[in-house]
Amino acid sequence: MTGNHQTLALVLFSAFIAVTLGITTWVSRDRHGSAEEFYAGGRLFSPMENGFAIAGDYMSAASFLGISGLIALFGYDGLLYSVGFLVAWLVVLFLVAELVRNCGRFTLADVVAARMSERPVRIAAGTSSVTVSVLYLVAQMVGAGSLVALLLGRTSAAAQCWTVVGVGALMVIYVSLGGMRATTWIQIVKAVLLLGGTVALTVLVLVRFHGDFDRLLLTAAERSGHGNAFLAPGLKYGGDWTARFDFISLGLALVLGTAGLPHILSRFYTVPTARAARRSVVWSIGLIGGFYLMTIVLGFGAAAIVGPQAVRASNAAGNTAVPLLALDLGGGADSTGGTVLFAVVAAVAFATILAVVAGITLASSASVAHDLYASLRRRRAEPRSEVAVARAAAVGIGVAAIALGLLARDLNVAFLVGLAFAVAASANLPVLLYSLFWRGFTTRGAVYAVYGGLVPALVLVVLSPVVSGSPESLFPGVDFQYFPLQNPGLVSIPLGFLAGWLGTVTSAEVADEAKHAETEVRSLTGAGAV
Repeated sequence: MTGNHQTLALVLFSAFIAVTLGITTWVSRDRHGSAEEFYAGGRLFSPMENGFAIAGDYMSAASFLGISGLIALFGYDGLLYSVGFLVAWLVVLFLVAELVRNCGRFTLADVVAARMSERPVRIAAGTSSVTVSVLYLVAQMVGAGSLVALLLGRTSAAAQCWTVVGVGALMVIYVSLGGMRATTWIQIVKAVLLLGGTVALTVLVLVRFHGDFDRLLLTAAERSGHGNAFLAPGLKYGGDWTARFDFISLGLALVLGTAGLPHILSRFYTVPTARAARRSVVWSIGLIGGFYLMTIVLGFGAAAIVGPQAVRASNAAGNTAVPLLALDLGGGADSTGGTVLFAVVAAVAFATILAVVAGITLASSASVAHDLYASLRRRRAEPRSEVAVARAAAVGIGVAAIALGLLARDLNVAFLVGLAFAVAASANLPVLLYSLFWRGFTTRGAVYAVYGGLVPALVLVVLSPVVSGSPESLFPGVDFQYFPLQNPGLVSIPLGFLAGWLGTVTSAEVADEAKHAETEVRSLTGAGAV
């Protein structure tokens, strides 16, 4: 990239960072150190504000960079991510949003612990939430590294490394100083920027093809080298039975995983009532639905205008397809329009990464402090000491995410998020649904459900082609691949539900009917909700 690209994009990066740090500083002056303020922003946000913030939390680097890249490289099969991410919101709307807002205070564990023995349940749910959050953070770190490596002309691996470290440091500052209120406003600003940038690029792609979507698809197919196969299922997931099972596994993880993501669940506590939580989801579905429809245009646009070969040459996983598309739409590498559009898109993508990592870090640090720390202490923690632990946990989680992000920097960001969704669907969703809807569910069942999904999901990922046994693996030089699928959801999600059932039916504990009745009334009516 030319010096003009670098200078303009870095100026825009700096402007966004300055604005968001200003928001964080402004919010931190008004804070009074309470747990409700730090974890839930005082529950003062309106449904529209929270809907924009949820959309900002959900439309991550995986969506903007990864999905478009996969569509550019694999055509129809890349669409699975767009469809899966969007359909997942129906599960959230109908099964989770209102009930979680009524039953909990700050975290997933609050919902489960309402009718169980608190200590073992909080430790299990807290461990799972932190694991899912760190996996999700890794995807954002990889996206940041790919983006800035492209911006700086891929001069060295050191550029990617320093980018990952810088993003990690910023997210720790956002969370430690501003808590949920600052994080929410950063998400809202980022959602507006991302939607604006995506609309502009989509319009430019359609103008290039005179509004003829058929022409766009046919041109993409011609340039792909695969002909009509590019527009049909099977290019990535249709080769053999293993690829087809991988397709099913990924679809299950995407559709069911959203309802178990800690940073999404925590957003429902930032509004005053369950009705507001439900209306937040309606707002977010509209925004997210429009966004994912546009990623389809961007993906096929990158294939038709830039070409899969050029995308793959820039980044083997396809993470740089959208910035390259922006460069071409603006008039090419040496044009003023290309320079400006590339810089704007790069800055929006960078803003996306910063905002999402702030939300995930806040949710995971809340799990560490509110669930793990509070449960492992003999005495109940004071709210102020709990908040101090949460701020310290943000630093530790940031360091872990940076280290793993450096290790996984050559993998596709949408694919990495698929793994996080699989773990969330395997460990968090079974215990959440059983707690809300099964009258006889017990403490042992809750602990078994979490670990029965979490441990198999992680073990299967370690034994899969993701980690070893192929040139695209994390460790291509070794081979301890014993599980053929790249995504473990097809096996680990049923195991999570099975383990929860098994733990309950083998438990000597008798489920507390009164607590279940209280939870049921609270979840459906909001009576007694915090």
